[in-house]
Amino acid sequence: MVRGMAGDEHGRRFWTIEDAAHGRPWGSAGPNGAESTGQYWGMHPYELRGGRVLLSVPTRDDIDRISQLCQDEQIRRWTSVPSPYQRRDAYVFVREMVPAGWDSGRELTWAVREPQDRTVRGMVGVALDGHGSAEIGFWLAADARGSGLMAEAVQLVVETAFDPQGLALERLLWRAQVGNWASRRVAWRSGFRFDGTVRSELAQRGQRHDAWVATLLSTDKREPLLPWFDVPTLHGNGIVLRRWQNSDADAVVEACNDPVTRHWLGGLPDPYTHDTALAYIADREHYHATARGVHWAAAVDEAGPAVGSFSLMAPTGGDSPIRHTAEVGYWVSPSARGRGVATEAVRLIVRHAFVETADGGLGLRRLLLAHADGNEASRAVAVRNGFVHTGVERSAERLGDGTYVGLHWYDLLPTDPSSLPTFVAPEVGG
Repeated sequence: MVRGMAGDEHGRRFWTIEDAAHGRPWGSAGPNGAESTGQYWGMHPYELRGGRVLLSVPTRDDIDRISQLCQDEQIRRWTSVPSPYQRRDAYVFVREMVPAGWDSGRELTWAVREPQDRTVRGMVGVALDGHGSAEIGFWLAADARGSGLMAEAVQLVVETAFDPQGLALERLLWRAQVGNWASRRVAWRSGFRFDGTVRSELAQRGQRHDAWVATLLSTDKREPLLPWFDVPTLHGNGIVLRRWQNSDADAVVEACNDPVTRHWLGGLPDPYTHDTALAYIADREHYHATARGVHWAAAVDEAGPAVGSFSLMAPTGGDSPIRHTAEVGYWVSPSARGRGVATEAVRLIVRHAFVETADGGLGLRRLLLAHADGNEASRAVAVRNGFVHTGVERSAERLGDGTYVGLHWYDLLPTDPSSLPTFVAPEVGG
């Protein structure tokens, strides 16, 4: 199978060339003209067609194209294709491994093609376990990424996988190395349910990697269970809110080792290292993908360093997706304090929160904001943005020195007079 991906050097795990070549006597007929070989069917390759994509078995004519595509750094980074990739590898894949997979009925591989001229754009395949389940994997050419082509290809494979007249499967499994967001988004679009992270799950060229795991059952809807929140670039007065980048790690380390930050945010790791900052940035993406938050880095200009963190988070600790209510959270770097950065950034994210989804916002009905007793700077940001004080949780917030103080809560509704000016579509870029 071609996946983001484990197994031997082409991701295979359920058969060897020798096993498939020897085969077994044909038995009773199976789906799509297949013939049974024990738990598997010997499959006759067949095509799948969609509006923009054609799936068919790769042929000898595709060898040079596949060899060319597999020079791509991202394909080598996230899959188990040989590295360096040579023409001989493409030949073995097309002439030996793919036919053996179809002949055994254990692994079915399609080339993802342009319907007009049959140009290969990628690969998609399923590896069957013989018990009603299969693992799906795929890769896509660099110039086709972001077009939705692979999502359509995967949907075609999902349909034939669950079709009683097709493979008649009960379950599909998807796995990818942690960090392969493009592959995860394709799985999400097809309705796969994210099941978690498995440590040291995938093998790649002698090393093991943590993996994301998701599943789709034949009874599941073939659509996302939850939204995947985008992170629009929001432009304000003197600041820009943008997506976090790994290059922001040094700014996060500086801010989160600042004594004032550590005083008010008592749960910060100690020591706060560069690796801690990279993990923090990576976690922001996970929150977006699971509808549990939208997180921005604040910068003076879009290409500049981060000077703060601003978030819309799911209430009650952030373990549930955002439905109708979100909590506003933020911190500001020492160099940016006292310049109105937090006030302006909160204004921008309030506006994004209340704008209807059809206009690019989140369409929320209520926002929460909390600050520790004595944090006058944070209180001022809430008041300037029209938040209404609703009460105090006594001795609810742990400070950096280990003491506990009251936690002041505020809320804001889209119908509040102070929030009415936010009913304009946000100025969005990126």
